[in-house]
Amino acid sequence: MPDYEVLQVESQTGDVVASLPVTGITYSEVLNEAGSASVAMPLDEADPATLQPAQSALVVVRDGEPVWGGPVWTTSADLAAGTLTLNASGWFSYYKACYLASVGVSGGAIPKPVLRGYKGRKDRALMIRDWLEAANDNGGIGTDVAEIFTWRKIRSREWGFSEFKNTAEAITELADEEDGFNFSFDTVWRGTDRVRNVFRHYPRLSAKFPTLTHLKNAEISRVDYDGSRLAHRAFVFGADMGTGSKPYQVAHNPINAPTLTQVATFSDLKRTSELTPKAKALALVGKRVIAMPTLTLYPEFGALSDFRPGRYGFVKASSGYVRLSDDYVITERAVSVNENGSELVSLALASKEVFQNDGA
Repeated sequence: MPDYEVLQVESQTGDVVASLPVTGITYSEVLNEAGSASVAMPLDEADPATLQPAQSALVVVRDGEPVWGGPVWTTSADLAAGTLTLNASGWFSYYKACYLASVGVSGGAIPKPVLRGYKGRKDRALMIRDWLEAANDNGGIGTDVAEIFTWRKIRSREWGFSEFKNTAEAITELADEEDGFNFSFDTVWRGTDRVRNVFRHYPRLSAKFPTLTHLKNAEISRVDYDGSRLAHRAFVFGADMGTGSKPYQVAHNPINAPTLTQVATFSDLKRTSELTPKAKALALVGKRVIAMPTLTLYPEFGALSDFRPGRYGFVKASSGYVRLSDDYVITERAVSVNENGSELVSLALASKEVFQNDGA
């Protein structure tokens, strides 16, 4: 069995405060999302002076290496049971409460906030670096941006202060384009008593996981099929230009179904060129019915790192209506560890076609 430890750290600095005496661990990672973690500990062993929502973060360590990290957002004290439950979300959740609005201070005798949004035309990776560095400079969580590399994908974005653009939303919109990418906020050691969160991004479908076969090395508990997003036509509209008209783009699919149309609006995008990859992404999702298996890995599954969200691989199952024999992408990995240290790993997956890039 792997050896687990849960650390309490400072959200802003990553300094380790304590190793927590937890009685159970559950944590999940979600593709291009924050994921979550929940642990329980004895109520009388929690220090209210240092363990507080937002101020504190959790880091889950497996065999000496961090595998999950993020701020604690809520706690729940059960006085009858004598337990305290800590609920955290991944580092990315911080950026859902971070905005491209008020940054820095102006000069002069009485400094005051500089109220501004963001305006830039550059490689999309450099935009993300701008946004994360702005947060770091203004009381953020010290996200390491050293591993950001350029894609040669030039994008234009402009938001005024009054639009108060959410940083997490801005990053997700870039990732979700037709030629998008996957990203994560990973936790790594920074010395022996401090951790840091690192922003990493990588091409879709760039790493595989080993073949999974129902009742051989995994147990598939359910398969959901979703046809609600099928689209012959995918329309994407931008901002109202003040004249009653909006820029738009449309993409098409040849599918075997009654005529179906999907529509999305991005009220902060002002140019047709900015809408093109959005329309293609919406059409890509609407090409076919999406199969979404949920499964549990058998104990001898191998390396946990082989099954990170974003990896894809072959999944096989045959049971009545279910006929799986294709490539699927991991969209979520959930891990639970009981009091005895036994580990259970579950995966949620979706059809690979949804994630394929068809253009530049």
